[in-house]
Amino acid sequence: MTIEQAAGFAKLALAGIDREFPNKTGHVTTGPDDLKSPREMHPVFYGHFDWHSSVHGHWMLVRLLKQFPEAPFAGETRNMLQRRFTQEGLAAEADYFRKKENRSFERMYGWAWALRLALELRTWDDADARAWARHLEPLEKEIVGLAKDYLPKLDWPVRCGFHPETSFPLGQMLDYARGSGDAEFEKLLIGKCRQFYGADRDYPAAYEPSGNDFFSPGLNVADLMRRVLPAGEFATWLSGYFPDLATGKAGNLLTPVNVSDPTDGHLIHLAGLNLNRAWTMRGIASVLPEDDPRRKVLLDAADKHADAGLALVATGHYEGEHWLGSFAVYLLSGSGRSR
Repeated sequence: MTIEQAAGFAKLALAGIDREFPNKTGHVTTGPDDLKSPREMHPVFYGHFDWHSSVHGHWMLVRLLKQFPEAPFAGETRNMLQRRFTQEGLAAEADYFRKKENRSFERMYGWAWALRLALELRTWDDADARAWARHLEPLEKEIVGLAKDYLPKLDWPVRCGFHPETSFPLGQMLDYARGSGDAEFEKLLIGKCRQFYGADRDYPAAYEPSGNDFFSPGLNVADLMRRVLPAGEFATWLSGYFPDLATGKAGNLLTPVNVSDPTDGHLIHLAGLNLNRAWTMRGIASVLPEDDPRRKVLLDAADKHADAGLALVATGHYEGEHWLGSFAVYLLSGSGRSR
């Protein structure tokens, strides 16, 4: 990621961070007294159209500031985060989840991004970041508690190409558990990953994509399992999962997807799908031996998908600009790449 790219992504995030409307709240209204504006419900994460996009928009700014601390956009970004990551505001965000009707709010996609944000702050040697991490801790603990309560009850994975999908959040949560030293959470997550996906074989890659995917559920699973299994075991698992990958055959997964209308809020999801495919393919390739022919297949396809996805991050249309920058930064900064 160049500093010019980073500046463009920061501009997108800063443009949406205080933009309260339009807004898709996902809130369960319990009565007339519960009718509130997005900002009243979420004093920190009210911009960027919806809660999860606001969370990963804040994560993106943290990630960019962490990687480019002296960039021209750094001062404005740091000041903005200082105003947003207040103890009072983040305490209110945690309180929101304590109401019975809100316990499943943003489960588990939004939870995953909140924990990615927490991990980003925890691993940054910066005085402001340490203070922000302390302020975020009540929300972080609330979400970890909700996940620990929910996952033992979840008997089946959710396999789709958008928010309810389970393998992406499981990967983010596993990164968080390891980065935060939560061995109990890590054990729970690894057990669920093996239960859900350990016996997967012959993934039906020809069935992807669906019309408004922003995730490849098939590649997300493989990117998760490279975190779970030792390298040798993963290489064997991958042979059963994508049996013809070494010869360049994986259904439609290796060909970038066209976006017919970037002004349509659902069709623009496909730009995110290209970015997601790129980062999952690079993640999978990163744990394969250098002489494994699947590495070249994946990395060549990842480059094509990255080019296609990055071309549509900034189109001038809020339908994509409120969230695609985060996917681009996740890809270009190598986030989630370590096992």
